[in-house]
Amino acid sequence: MRVLIVEDQVKMAGLIRRGMRSEGIAADVAIKGEDALWMAEATEYDAIVLDIMLPGIDGLEVCRRLRASGVWSPILLLTARDAVSDRVAGLDGGADDYLTKPFSFAELLARLRALVRRGAAERPVELRVGDLRLDPATHGVWRGEVEISLSAREFALLQAFMRRPGEVLSRYALLEQVWDYEYENRSNVVDSYVRFLRRKIDRPFGADSIETVRGMGYRLRAGEGA
Repeated sequence: MRVLIVEDQVKMAGLIRRGMRSEGIAADVAIKGEDALWMAEATEYDAIVLDIMLPGIDGLEVCRRLRASGVWSPILLLTARDAVSDRVAGLDGGADDYLTKPFSFAELLARLRALVRRGAAERPVELRVGDLRLDPATHGVWRGEVEISLSAREFALLQAFMRRPGEVLSRYALLEQVWDYEYENRSNVVDSYVRFLRRKIDRPFGADSIETVRGMGYRLRAGEGA
């Protein structure tokens, strides 16, 4: 296993590296976010231990930039105990797990082993279908460079479509994903919200993204014309 430790406290970074080396793990250290970016792009690490509180580019921004540049090594965030908002932002920004300070070295190793077992499958932060973009963390939606304002329910419905482009989703499946059990099997609410979506993401742009599949449900076109 080869791990990148991103920690600006030199003593802490040294302790983690020595502990890992004693376990037979190759470990490199970056004390700045800028260094972490080029090192992670130049070397294929099995995992990255990333402290949030870094000088210059902080750990959250490092995480976002790594994912945007196509680096999918599992990322374990090191956070302050009470920084719930940082943990949420980090996980939404592409991190895989977090560990609060102070922590036990045994737990750090266990979490790293679990992350490495899962592998580094590609997990894009933003969803993209054609020229539609959706950011689950910020609830932002764009067609090309134009931002589109959606209600919470419209956003959830579009996200369900964008996670499975090209697939036919039945009204019942959409009810389960977007409305839970609140609406039972009243599929007419799905039809209404599909119309709302079309008015916002398609008609102003001359697009035809959401296709009605008669007798089956709806499908988000996966091609460039979506």
